[in-house]
Amino acid sequence: MDQAERALAVFPAGIANGEFGLPAEQLVVMARGEGCHLWDTGGREYLDFSLGWGSCLVGHARPEIVEAVQAQAAMGSNFAYLNTHVLDLAEEICRISPASQRLRFCASGTEATMYCQRLARGFTGKTKILKFEGAYHGANEAGVTSLFAQKDLDYPQPELTSAGTPAAAYQLLVAPYNDLGKTASIIADNRNELAGVIMEPLQRCTPPKEGFLEGVRQLCTDHGIVLIYDEVVTGFRLAYGGAQEYYGVTPDLVAYGKALGGGYPIGAFGGRADIMEMTNEHRIGGEDYVWMASTLGGNPVSAAAAMAALSVFRQPGTYERLHGLGNYLRAGMRRVLRDHQETAQVIGDGPLAQVVFSGDAVFDYRSTKKGDSARGRACMLKLFESGVFLNPMGTKLYLSLAHDETICDQFLDRFSDALSVTKA
Repeated sequence: MDQAERALAVFPAGIANGEFGLPAEQLVVMARGEGCHLWDTGGREYLDFSLGWGSCLVGHARPEIVEAVQAQAAMGSNFAYLNTHVLDLAEEICRISPASQRLRFCASGTEATMYCQRLARGFTGKTKILKFEGAYHGANEAGVTSLFAQKDLDYPQPELTSAGTPAAAYQLLVAPYNDLGKTASIIADNRNELAGVIMEPLQRCTPPKEGFLEGVRQLCTDHGIVLIYDEVVTGFRLAYGGAQEYYGVTPDLVAYGKALGGGYPIGAFGGRADIMEMTNEHRIGGEDYVWMASTLGGNPVSAAAAMAALSVFRQPGTYERLHGLGNYLRAGMRRVLRDHQETAQVIGDGPLAQVVFSGDAVFDYRSTKKGDSARGRACMLKLFESGVFLNPMGTKLYLSLAHDETICDQFLDRFSDALSVTKA
């Protein structure tokens, strides 16, 4: 029995941690990674444009990360308690994150966004959360509801896009991203029940329209609603201070994960001191207490990796490099699409890119959904087959500090070939 058969025997669809949705004949097992390359157990090399779903912004096996992890692993992997690395890390995040007056750590971005929503409900005494259609906020109920909606329900009605999430039908409201007028109407109509608004400032790869983030911030302030930024993707990727620095808008709570850990599992959430104080265990038994605890939250190995990752991000020219590479890749993709006379849009910001096979402008989930998703998947599967590692369930591409223009050119050559092969 080969390794793909072994995987199919123990994992649904042969995948250990979800998504990818690869055909059985394309299943591979990865053995190692270095920089922006991966190698499978058969020795085949891949250009990595997934980077652990964006968690390896520094690249795989970055020496600073490896050294920090090895040093701490020999001194203990988890104390489930305050340690020197997590204390240093918290101080640095509070220094650079305008929203983070106080912090708590957990083990993933999913936990971080979940705790932010719980805090919003506890702080306001209200029950509902508003999200923007098509946004992903981790594997909690809000994150997977109206994620890949198909029914075009009237706003603010949520679509249960995952079975097993019935409570979302009553606890969640949905608005169209980049539509400030509709968002304002939904918030005003539901202000007495609405505890918080959770949003990706850069939703997937769709940038905010001018004034949209500022408008949502003002709406939340006016109506006493907690504004939550999900910076699991944008944190440390668009700027050292994340989307808060990049766009100049400060939320009440913020969630971090992915790139913060340098490839190691981590989550963190922070915010205004008065809101975060609700997690203070001295309040247990009172109505002003919000429970949170995380067995692996702030463990010294992940915290050491995170401190090493932040030291890399602080190096001169880091964000100029990441934005330059992103611009280079997106411009190259547009050029290739023009050469093939394809009708498509390339969106993204910073070290992120996405192709949408549509002739119309892309500014929210429904405009993205109008694109030819079957063509997109066929192209992504062909890229995977050609040795580009990515998630073929989507068309989102991640870059890292280990990428360069030569790697981007190699990708563009394979992208051109994939377009040729999959064109109807």
